[in-house]
Amino acid sequence: MLQARPGDTVKVHFTGKLESGEVFDTTDERDPIEFKIGSSQVIPGFEQAVLGMSPGDKKTTKISSKRAYGPYRKELVVDVDKDKIVDNVKPEVGARLQVEQPDGQKFVVIVTSVEDKKVTLDANHPLAGKDLTFDIHLLEIIGK
Repeated sequence: MLQARPGDTVKVHFTGKLESGEVFDTTDERDPIEFKIGSSQVIPGFEQAVLGMSPGDKKTTKISSKRAYGPYRKELVVDVDKDKIVDNVKPEVGARLQVEQPDGQKFVVIVTSVEDKKVTLDANHPLAGKDLTFDIHLLEIIGK
């Protein structure tokens, strides 16, 4: 029977859950995802879980934070003066902002605190530091 190998493009449905059982993402009511194994389009632990699966196979796998979005890094949380925020942006807790570094690189941060004169920004991925559980259903191996 055909099994998923590095270099194969696959289609899968999945449901991702936190340790609490809370669903953080699912393809249940949308198209399956398609990715090439080994191309880093999905987190490493997810790729690893799909390896060796055959079309129609289903599995549940737990992925440590290290093989998911990495550890939560305190150095990626910074306080900035509120007056440094672009004038047309009103920072609110939970808002996602795009920040540009001096070298032109852009990334997304989440506002975690707003005070009179400062705003706390977190550049960690929202799932950093969390162990994740995925229910995976391999639908199709498209090939190389």
